[in-house]
Amino acid sequence: MSENGDVSSRKPASRLRWDVFLNFRGEDTRDTFTDQLYKALYRKDVRVFRDNDGLKQGDSLTPTLLNAIEDSAASIAIISPSYASSRWCLEELATICEFKRLVLPVFYRVDPSDVRRQKGPFEEDFQTLERRFGVEKVLRWRNAMAEVGGISGWVFRTGCDEPQLIEQLVKRVLVELSNTPVVVAPFTVGLNFRIQELMQLLDVKRNGIQVLGFHGMGGIGKTTLAKALYNKLVSHFE
Repeated sequence: MSENGDVSSRKPASRLRWDVFLNFRGEDTRDTFTDQLYKALYRKDVRVFRDNDGLKQGDSLTPTLLNAIEDSAASIAIISPSYASSRWCLEELATICEFKRLVLPVFYRVDPSDVRRQKGPFEEDFQTLERRFGVEKVLRWRNAMAEVGGISGWVFRTGCDEPQLIEQLVKRVLVELSNTPVVVAPFTVGLNFRIQELMQLLDVKRNGIQVLGFHGMGGIGKTTLAKALYNKLVSHFE
């Protein structure tokens, strides 16, 4: 419950554990593009969630995966030719869309219009899914594909410069994360009152440059307070 009494189901952004959730078809890209992208993000200290093991036949999305999607500031969906043959890729994608987080699509050797309309390499796979699970259930996955296919992303075709594309994607992620709240230690006590005092002191609507210094002995919570204040202020600035 928030301080004004409203109940919110959305997890506070300051508690997000991951910067990026990777959604991909393992058989297509796990050991190639996805692995290189993961390493490039990791080198830039981006906190990336990647499911290395994949889901076994008959499994549902585990609490770990669901929590990782919810606990990520953004998701990168790497959509490859056999992507729609995996119901789990589609289930992750639908869940990502439902959480309304930032989605950065990579169209890996596929046409974005085919993703948007579920045509080309996806048409037969979706027909198979409809026979197995029914049109109504598959419609949720179709809607997710259509939504992501309509987002301006990165198109990787045979002959493209893969390192350059990954570099561009990493730069975009870093730009997006510059306005993303940082993680604050859980179960803080008395933090909200102190943040309110600092917000009144700073008065961000006032023009001009302001400098705020934190001074005190080690271990009293200066860094925690600074991070929490940053999270409160970040939405006010580009």
